[in-house]
Amino acid sequence: MAPRRRRATTITDVATLAGVSIATASKALNGRGQVRPETLQRVLRAAEELSYQPNALAQSLISGRTRTVGLLTGDSVGRFGIPVLLGAEDAFGTGEMAVLLCDARGDAVREQHHIRALSARRVDGIIVVGESTDPRASISRDLPVPVVYAYAPSADPGDVSFVPDDVGGARIAVQHLVAAGRRRIAHITGAPHYRAAQDRAAGTLDSLADAGLEVAGGEVLFGAWSQRWGRQAAEIVLAAEPGTDAAFCGSDQIAAGFVEAVRELGRRVPDDIAVVGYDNWEVLSAETRPPLTTVDMNLEVLGRTAAQYLFAAIGGRAASGVHRMPCSLVVRGSTVRR
Repeated sequence: MAPRRRRATTITDVATLAGVSIATASKALNGRGQVRPETLQRVLRAAEELSYQPNALAQSLISGRTRTVGLLTGDSVGRFGIPVLLGAEDAFGTGEMAVLLCDARGDAVREQHHIRALSARRVDGIIVVGESTDPRASISRDLPVPVVYAYAPSADPGDVSFVPDDVGGARIAVQHLVAAGRRRIAHITGAPHYRAAQDRAAGTLDSLADAGLEVAGGEVLFGAWSQRWGRQAAEIVLAAEPGTDAAFCGSDQIAAGFVEAVRELGRRVPDDIAVVGYDNWEVLSAETRPPLTTVDMNLEVLGRTAAQYLFAAIGGRAASGVHRMPCSLVVRGSTVRR
């Protein structure tokens, strides 16, 4: 004979053990209405003794909330999206919110399908995580719940978005190189149509100007976010200005290729040329020889902050505008002389 399944404890059981009415037990457990302190303690002790778990469906019917949120990402690779998602999920776990993760894989049709599915499940809010820092189309006007955008800002200024401060990140990279005594600093970055490349170039030029310097070679070198471009750029930089003593690269991939080419050209890193990357992608930054000094966008912190703002919006405290989150510098061997 199969063992009899244990019956779930109900609020009626809690009320009976505590010696109160079901209505009083409900008020005590849900924090609704006035209950005398001694009665409240009696109900809470009974609930703990019986290992009572509230019925989530019943609670959602009472409150009008499902305590469920959606995480909608378009980052098919996950290199930037995953840290944001982890930070957001960490915050939601602390708030005891269930999370539904939907990956649109950069497809607009798939994204609309996921939005309809999340709406059908009556989520309390949605975080939209982009695959780049380029502005994206807003979905907020078509939804009855708050939406927060992370990494990729909404194109609608009425929405609330959280993005890394790439201008500030570039500034701290250049300031580090200048403080280390470097004066002929090149900047190699990604394609100019990316907002990240534009912002990092702007921060670089501003910081160099503050130090009374010009970019080595006379101009920023824009290209691909790849190690191949980093290798090509090293040859271009050293041919144009052989005395270049530092390079700030717009990504760790570019920086890794730059270090490789510099070494093949007979230069030492960091003795002859100091190199700073961007992203703190540890697959590269910690494994390059020497390990890369790099800018960390603190994406998990960004994700947690976006989740906290979504909590506030669910509670009725709306916000708007683009919030730029500070980056930090991780110093490793590519800028520190032995």
